Amino acid sequence: MLEEISIRGLGVIEEATLELGPGFTVLTGETGAGKTMVLTALSLVLGGKADSTLVRKGRERLSVSATFLVSKDVEEFAEEVGAAVEDGTIILTRTLSGDGKSKAIAGGVSVPAGTLNELGERLIEVHGQSASMSITKVAKQREILDRFAGSIFSSALGDYQESFAAYNSMRSRIAALRSSAAGREKEIAGLREFADAFSKVKPRPGEATDLLQEISRLSSVEALRTGVEDSARLLFDEEASVIDSLAQAKRNLESVSRKDPKIGTILAAVSESYFLLSDAAQGTHAYLHDLEADPERLEVAQSRRADINSLLKRYAVEGEPDDQIRELISRAEEVEGAIEDLSGGEERITAMEEELRALFATLIKNAEALSTIRRSSAEELSTAVTEEIHLLSMPHTQFFCTVISPEYQKLTGPDGFGMMGADEVSMTIQGEQDGPKVQISKGASGGELSRIMLALEVVLASSQPVGTYIFDEVDAGVGGRAAIEVGRRLHELSRQAQVIVVTHLPQVAAWADSHFIVQKNSDGVVSESDVIPVSGDARIEEIARMLAGHEDSRSAREHASELLAMRP
Repeated sequence: MLEEISIRGLGVIEEATLELGPGFTVLTGETGAGKTMVLTALSLVLGGKADSTLVRKGRERLSVSATFLVSKDVEEFAEEVGAAVEDGTIILTRTLSGDGKSKAIAGGVSVPAGTLNELGERLIEVHGQSASMSITKVAKQREILDRFAGSIFSSALGDYQESFAAYNSMRSRIAALRSSAAGREKEIAGLREFADAFSKVKPRPGEATDLLQEISRLSSVEALRTGVEDSARLLFDEEASVIDSLAQAKRNLESVSRKDPKIGTILAAVSESYFLLSDAAQGTHAYLHDLEADPERLEVAQSRRADINSLLKRYAVEGEPDDQIRELISRAEEVEGAIEDLSGGEERITAMEEELRALFATLIKNAEALSTIRRSSAEELSTAVTEEIHLLSMPHTQFFCTVISPEYQKLTGPDGFGMMGADEVSMTIQGEQDGPKVQISKGASGGELSRIMLALEVVLASSQPVGTYIFDEVDAGVGGRAAIEVGRRLHELSRQAQVIVVTHLPQVAAWADSHFIVQKNSDGVVSESDVIPVSGDARIEEIARMLAGHEDSRSAREHASELLAMRP
């Protein structure tokens, strides 16, 4: 649930804070008062495009933050992408300066704007006029159906995509073999040459750094011995050494420490230094004991380093030596299979084509499973959405979701297959009984599209709810009784999720649980005091203003009271 949104320096809004609750909330106000700026703010905080022209004139930057109460699965995802969630709450923030520099923060952690977008997809569904138009697109229609099909479809899609990737990988390998037939022997020779060179050296991960450190130590034994011996004498072996002096200081302080408590702090510091330096002195003796010149081992290490450097120079791309070694190890693990592919000639290709046929059979099986789930879900979706649009003053309109699948058993190849399967999804409406079925894009007006989109969301919310739905212009092209029914269905949707609506229709506003008025003050600015929650008589006045253009009309006030009385 969206609990609060705070806006500073955005468009006409100087500063504003909305505290939101569950259920159905509406934002109303005069045209140009800043209602849409609230949605613009949400778009920013959810990773939308940042345009410097949004920064209010006279301000250096704008700032928007939104506080969400999140579910456990969203909390886990947030933590995966590096955002912090405290007590089930996450705060998303977006700032934008006048020179176009944008910063995104999730739970106090700076993140890419794309991360806000990924989080937003799990938190909010935003619908404006453009969202309603999007359902005319084939890809969006398939996405809606797949979302309605739920987890059983998601599982089947995972199986299909795995088989689709395996089939394409094998097909690519076969194509590569066929195209390289002419240069096969040369390629095999090159791979074998690399394999032989690698097997002779067999570098280990991290070996380049290890050898460099070992050679440095073995080449500097005398310098190391001199430096450590001199340090050991100063610490412990000389008369009046550092440790002896510290020991005497420690004894002197101990003898008077009871006379003044302040000496205890000094004594503690001296004692700690004494013990630390004693350990260091012991370390120097241990180091000297193990330090031995080993010319033979030095020669072996230098020879080994030379062999590795030669291998890297010959076969590795530019980079750090240890990174180059890791890349060659990875290549060596794959080279045997590549040689086998190339060496097998036509016999190898024949075996791979047999494997490809088996992979295609699995792909067909998984594609058919997707189609079966989609067809079943499409029937359920058609029935449910038709019932909803009947309730939205479209009593004679029938909604159809149709899945068009290929004849799988006749297929010899994957033409037409994609990552989402081989189905085409089509959404049509029938305006009257026995009338023609018409594509939504051609048979529905703007107002009807808005209602169909709302009907889809009500149906989807019953099976795959999102935490918060935001609607802007959902009532475009709607009036009269249809507007009342839009309000009623938005109220119904709010039983499943939080619903926030920007509207100019009193018939819709009357159904809300919470009502905010966004208004400009006398100088055209929206400030903190200009986003006003209204209830009781103040709400009646606002509904009356929306009905008649001013709140003093007695008939409008009576009509407003009647509208408000509709809500249970």
